[in-house]
Amino acid sequence: MTTQDIATQEWREMKIDGFMTLIGPLLRTKDADQQYRYALQTNESHKNHLGSIHGGVLTSLLDQVIAITAWNAADRQPTVTVQMETRFLGVARAGDFLTLQPSIRQATRSLVFVDADITCDDRLVASASAVMKISKTSGETP
Repeated sequence: MTTQDIATQEWREMKIDGFMTLIGPLLRTKDADQQYRYALQTNESHKNHLGSIHGGVLTSLLDQVIAITAWNAADRQPTVTVQMETRFLGVARAGDFLTLQPSIRQATRSLVFVDADITCDDRLVASASAVMKISKTSGETP
């Protein structure tokens, strides 16, 4: 995907402090069904020693997008990751435009179950399932 393609899809940069500033910027848009989609334009800094996008980058992206999705589902109450299972299913290279599609599997009063996929040009790169705890205060531990 080129920069022009990104602009035509109306991707917007999210302002996220902390660790994500080292990886991002994380981009966001809404699809035709008004569901949020997220993305990262990768570059050379995201590579591992084999030349593919580092698994830690992919896992961090999944965790961030899942956390945002859970936070929205919990009426913007803080959420923390209790468990996340990640499956690496393909390879991404520097320069790839990675898109993430999250979905809520189930939500209770205290937990949100979220799935997310990372794709590149309709190729599945990674997938995750997570359990997120709704926290009454941001300092609460799971």
